[in-house]
Amino acid sequence: MQVRISIVAVIAALLMVSPATAEGVRYVCADNTELTATFHSDPGFADLVFAGSSEHLTLPQALSADGGRYASGNTEFWIKGNDATLTRGDSRTTCKH
Repeated sequence: MQVRISIVAVIAALLMVSPATAEGVRYVCADNTELTATFHSDPGFADLVFAGSSEHLTLPQALSADGGRYASGNTEFWIKGNDATLTRGDSRTTCKH
């Protein structure tokens, strides 16, 4: 009986925990673009906020064999470790955080 009550208490506590707040990751790119990327799961997407401008992009997570890839139309943000590649149209730059 004691074990059953403990299990119920643990489950109840887990259900009351709110989801973790996503934290932004700052990237500096080779073309001097600076941005903060905030990654979200369920569903997966990334919010990109560009420093010094009002530009803000929300990119859904895309299939990737390696790293994290977020893309929409001709815009893509692909991360692997501390490195990222930002592609907008025909322009591509590498970024580090």
